[in-house]
Amino acid sequence: MLLSLTRRLEKSLLKRISERYDVPYESLNFALPPKIQLGELALPIAFDLARKVKRPPIEIARELAQDAEGIQGIGKVDVAGKGYLNFHIDRGAFTRQLGESIEQGKYGRITGPVDTGKIIVEHTNINPNKAAHIGHLRNASLGDTFVRCLRFLGHEVEVQNYLDNTGVQVADVVVGLERMQGKTLQEISGKEGKFDYYCWDVYARVNDFYNQSEANRKWRSTTLQAIEAGNNPTAELAQHVAMRIAKAHLATMARINVRYDLLPRESEILHLHFWEKAYRLLQERGAIYFVPEGKNNGCWVMNTGNTGESAASREEAEEDEKIIVRSDGTVTYVGKDIAYQLWKLGLLGLDFNYTPFDANLDYPIWVTSLEKDPETSPPDFGHGQRVYNVIDSRQAYLQNIVVQGLRALGFEAQAENSIHFSYEMVALTPACCEDLGFPLSDEDRKRPYVEVSGRKGLGVKADDLLDTLLEKALKEVRSRHELPEEESAEIAHTIAVGALRYFLLRFARNTIIAFDFKEALNFDGETGPYIQYAVVRANNIFNKLAESGLKPPAPRDIGPEIGGFLNDNDEIWEIVYQSARLPEIIRQVTQSLELGQLCKYAFSLAQKFNLFYHKHHILSETDPKKKQYLLLVTDLVRKQLQRALYLIGSDVPPRM
Repeated sequence: MLLSLTRRLEKSLLKRISERYDVPYESLNFALPPKIQLGELALPIAFDLARKVKRPPIEIARELAQDAEGIQGIGKVDVAGKGYLNFHIDRGAFTRQLGESIEQGKYGRITGPVDTGKIIVEHTNINPNKAAHIGHLRNASLGDTFVRCLRFLGHEVEVQNYLDNTGVQVADVVVGLERMQGKTLQEISGKEGKFDYYCWDVYARVNDFYNQSEANRKWRSTTLQAIEAGNNPTAELAQHVAMRIAKAHLATMARINVRYDLLPRESEILHLHFWEKAYRLLQERGAIYFVPEGKNNGCWVMNTGNTGESAASREEAEEDEKIIVRSDGTVTYVGKDIAYQLWKLGLLGLDFNYTPFDANLDYPIWVTSLEKDPETSPPDFGHGQRVYNVIDSRQAYLQNIVVQGLRALGFEAQAENSIHFSYEMVALTPACCEDLGFPLSDEDRKRPYVEVSGRKGLGVKADDLLDTLLEKALKEVRSRHELPEEESAEIAHTIAVGALRYFLLRFARNTIIAFDFKEALNFDGETGPYIQYAVVRANNIFNKLAESGLKPPAPRDIGPEIGGFLNDNDEIWEIVYQSARLPEIIRQVTQSLELGQLCKYAFSLAQKFNLFYHKHHILSETDPKKKQYLLLVTDLVRKQLQRALYLIGSDVPPRM
């Protein structure tokens, strides 16, 4: 609504400027005045026009102000200083229209067809060899909230969670099971308990096995080749490990309200000849070349710098070479990812087969397969116009190689639309480490954060973190209410998820996070529970209203007199105006990829509402019209806060 009003104002002013001064502009740069009393939009265009038409800016501003006052949605226009234009929105009409659009569920979405085409967002992408850890929770939270924001704006979005089920990490676990423990598929299939935790421990110990002898180290390559070849006991064990752990990962992410549409598997990229076709294309177009000597002897490599085969020496060339195919014939991660990216963008001319994935979830999810299932009708996957890969910043080099591969194949436009959504790692505060039972040295206790490392025994499993967070939230709920245990647990779960999702999103994405339980669960700080609490307060007003047999006012039943009320109460109008900015904020974060701005918006709106809540005794207000206005404002704010929480990935508990 704000956007449409701004565009209407811009279009009208551009026309008037062209007609009156014969000066063409493509757009106008509106700003926000420093105080709401000065208006909602500011424009310094008169100063630029003054230089072009040789007239005082104050005269031009007065003329444009007179022209703009007749534009629908604008209440009045002030001329400030020596030529600034301050536009005041018609507060009454705007508030009633805002209430009606929110009530109808239409507010904020793009009307008409979206011309960007399908957007594919690939996120989470956990190696299916062990339990998910805390860093994966940040990846999934960023990806899921980004998807929710895009869909809110009306975009078609496909969510993919890539499974590297033929990679080195899975091979390491299989080596651990087969060579360290002497396990067979039959024995592993019957193993009960948390299988992802069991494999976590196996993976942590396999390096010791490799370090024992050269013969042990060779098992990694041998196992990797067997997995890629398929149709052998080792490959079958790898398949069981990967898919069983993938189910565990999906269950973990479901705990924080994360969903997916498709699980593309690396094995199909190999066995359905995706990589084979991409390999041919890369060779034919000279994007990769064979190295017959030196460190990369026997490998197919891509030049990532300016030397390549024209280098003065082999050693110089090696500095800029990235191995795509190893000397043993196995494909590196980046090679398979180039093939995968080509498919996502509809450039490969091949497609997967698909089958529903049985993961015991409350939503449908598909997985790629070798065989076509004649009994099912999968959606039309792939063929994205734009692709976002949510992967941590340490993978920036490999992501650049993928984009370079697209460019080397001549796909310049698609390379521009292949976007690395990067983010930094998650660490723990010393207090959080101790809450999780990790022993710390005196030196670690003095650090602002402690880096987690599974190899060093400080690996934080996502489910363990969630369990501890839930326990602390449950303790807080029990201290505030005497409720049945099941109800307390449900409320605690909602609060815990809101706390985690908000904390993982609120920081700039390329900032290292130091997670802390106390900070995340603080009901009075910049947290998810603080925003949840504001909505619960607002909901309680309407619950009490319903108990008294009354209904909240419908926006269409509010008279134009509300305009005068809002003109006299700037702080209340500021809350309405702030609540209307949600779509604008969503558009900003989908462009900047800084989802923390959504969190800051929601927190600021919750703060303003809490001040409003304490200042105005809404249900006991004796003036019936004022009571209606206060109820309408409360309703607008709570619905926008609920939307913001949904986008963050959080629900609202019935009580706090």
